[in-house]
Amino acid sequence: MDSGHAAYRVQREIIDEQRLKERSQRMDPSQINLPISHRLKRSLSCSTLRLKRSIVGFLPVLSWLPRYSIWDYGMPDLISGISVGIMHLPQGMAYALLASLPPVFGLYTSLYPPLIYFIFGTSRHISIGTFTILSIMIGGVTERLAPDSDFLIYNGTNVTEEVDIISRDFHRVQVAAAATVLGGLIQVVLGLVQFGFVGTYLSEPLVRGYTTAASVHAVVAQLKYILGVSPKRFGGPLSIVYTLADLFTLLPETHLPTLLASVVSTVVLITAKELNSALRQKLLVPVPVELCTIVVATVISFYTQLNESYKISVVGEIPSGLQPPSIPNASVFSEVVLDAFAMAIVGYAISISLGKTFALKHGYKVESNQELVALGLSNTVGGFFQCFSVCSSMSRSLIQESTGGKTQIAGVVSGVIVLVTILKLGSLFQELPKAVLAAIVLVNLKGMFKQYYDIVTLWRTSKIDLLIWLVTYVSTVLFNLDMGLGASMGFALLTVIFRTQRPTYSLLGHLPGTELYLDMETHKEVMEVPGITIFRSSATMYFANAELYLEALKKKSGLDIGKMLTYKRRQEAKERRRERRAERRAQREAKRQKRALREASQRSKKTVFSVEEETGQLNGDMHREVELGWRERENSTVFVIPETARTSDGRHTWMYLKGTDPDTTTLGSVSDLHDGDTTTLDSSSEDTLSRDLERVSLGSLGKWTWDIHSIILDFSTANFIDTVAIKTLRNIFHDFGEIGVDIYLSGCQALVVEQLERGGFFSDVITEGCVFATVHDAVLYCLKHRGAETVHSYENALDMSGTRL
Repeated sequence: MDSGHAAYRVQREIIDEQRLKERSQRMDPSQINLPISHRLKRSLSCSTLRLKRSIVGFLPVLSWLPRYSIWDYGMPDLISGISVGIMHLPQGMAYALLASLPPVFGLYTSLYPPLIYFIFGTSRHISIGTFTILSIMIGGVTERLAPDSDFLIYNGTNVTEEVDIISRDFHRVQVAAAATVLGGLIQVVLGLVQFGFVGTYLSEPLVRGYTTAASVHAVVAQLKYILGVSPKRFGGPLSIVYTLADLFTLLPETHLPTLLASVVSTVVLITAKELNSALRQKLLVPVPVELCTIVVATVISFYTQLNESYKISVVGEIPSGLQPPSIPNASVFSEVVLDAFAMAIVGYAISISLGKTFALKHGYKVESNQELVALGLSNTVGGFFQCFSVCSSMSRSLIQESTGGKTQIAGVVSGVIVLVTILKLGSLFQELPKAVLAAIVLVNLKGMFKQYYDIVTLWRTSKIDLLIWLVTYVSTVLFNLDMGLGASMGFALLTVIFRTQRPTYSLLGHLPGTELYLDMETHKEVMEVPGITIFRSSATMYFANAELYLEALKKKSGLDIGKMLTYKRRQEAKERRRERRAERRAQREAKRQKRALREASQRSKKTVFSVEEETGQLNGDMHREVELGWRERENSTVFVIPETARTSDGRHTWMYLKGTDPDTTTLGSVSDLHDGDTTTLDSSSEDTLSRDLERVSLGSLGKWTWDIHSIILDFSTANFIDTVAIKTLRNIFHDFGEIGVDIYLSGCQALVVEQLERGGFFSDVITEGCVFATVHDAVLYCLKHRGAETVHSYENALDMSGTRL
């Protein structure tokens, strides 16, 4: 039995950090972390292959267009492009209303950005163009900086309620273009500096809560078109509450023909979409329900003269042809910079999440940074052509993918459809009621309304994610889209900090027959290693949770280091005071002895005596006095007395007493000390008494007893360590070492070890030999170096379970 375990221990080499470095031949950190000058030189170096890769990386169209197969991909892309282009027409005009812009600018937004993305984008299936959320955000900016109140028509000295629509729309277009260009430039810069990971800070619960709240703003924004009323424009926090209150007061003024047109259009759209969804397996391509609706509504409005006869608001004049490019008004950049940044982040997050979904499904890769650049260029170039902010649309992207689209050629085809409409067919939609466009917006929000079911799902799965969803929703609804996004991102990051600050701490036990160590609270079959405590945190230890880590270690190990060290030092101070008193008494006794010797030498020559006997007698008196003095002063934990007088070699044999009452304690010799008691108590003179007492371990003081000789800190979950954590670790090594408990680290990643070295963690006392590759290596080392008794008891326990370590 024992020989089998001994043979296993010989064959199983214990790997600590020093042996790991010797065997793995780890690269010198100086070779990994090159100086900035070397890295700059390497990044600026150029070769033909590197130049080719850079060009293809910046222009992804060059990587697939030369190999494009018309026979394989031509027809699917053509059908997909026509289907998406037909969707662009009603959605472009409807979402332009959300942006508080003339409908024709929604068509421009559906034309230019998809063509730019065709060149620079890496996703094959997303459809770039107008989107609900960004349209609402643009609408908030345009109505804030160009409100109706600034464009009232003056009739002499009187101000009428009529608005100069042409002047207002012109200024709103300028504001929208400026915000779009600035947002695009932000995206391009972020992409060039490899900041594509910024989208990862928008978690799925945050995005879904944000889009759900944005749908509320979209509904409220369309109510004026559905009811046919003109509410006041409110801005800032709680603006949606004020707007709803104003709409409520305007309900008696609802324009019934407009409301009827809205309700009929909504019912028709919902019914047709449900039928379309039910029959999608039997249809080659989806029926363009929205396009059919606006065509029928336009025809009815034209022949029944809805605008003139019933005062139903219509789209109005749609100019034919394209607008020449123009430079945005840079003077408003300072007023829209925060909105532009919010739109840049939200648009990128929606596009990259949708792009990665399709890429995973079809087996290709989407480059995050290049997507950021492509989206930024689409917005920047589009802004010069009076477009407003764009990103991918889920509904159009699903149509593009489900109808067989293979590449972004489908986006070019959809752009052609929009171009033909702008050039030749745009004027035909002048009689289209705005109520129909508002109904299209409401029906397209059905998917976002379904996201309210997330509350039930998240309640069952994750309360923290549910809290993020709710905070995002409430803050976005109440504080508008820009401030709501900032508040929700800040709260989401706080939840991460909170979860790392309050991680799960656990003690690990050995799973017999393996080298695995599992949580003893959740796994019944694991066994505690005698004398060894294995402690693990579920999160990285850093400045925010370092103190909590130490407190959890004390609680889990059952060792209150602060109280134990305070008690030990208090007892040591008492012993030092007693030592000084004993020394002073010894000095007085020595002086008295010298006087006695002088008096003896002056005695009458008639008296004959032995100096040795006298000296022995005096020593005996002194011994009794010292003993009496020590017994009279109570030591609550330990009493140390000389067992006999000096021996022939001038040494005392010291004994110790344990207990709180000297009269009831038992006298023991040094051999009676427990295993935790250290050093011998023999002393050659009273001068060494203080040093002997300091070497007495806390276990021999009798107040605390424990069977832990080693603590292993499992650092496998740590991916970095800061200076505060390093200082805390040093304190742990020092404090536990004072009570005779050894500390070891295990499972440290190479980066963590490197940070420990740079932080000055290792020293003559704490060496790299205290760091082990795995928990099992550390356990084997502790069992090997902390006595055969512990090893034997552990092996017996393993034998009883029928396994071996």
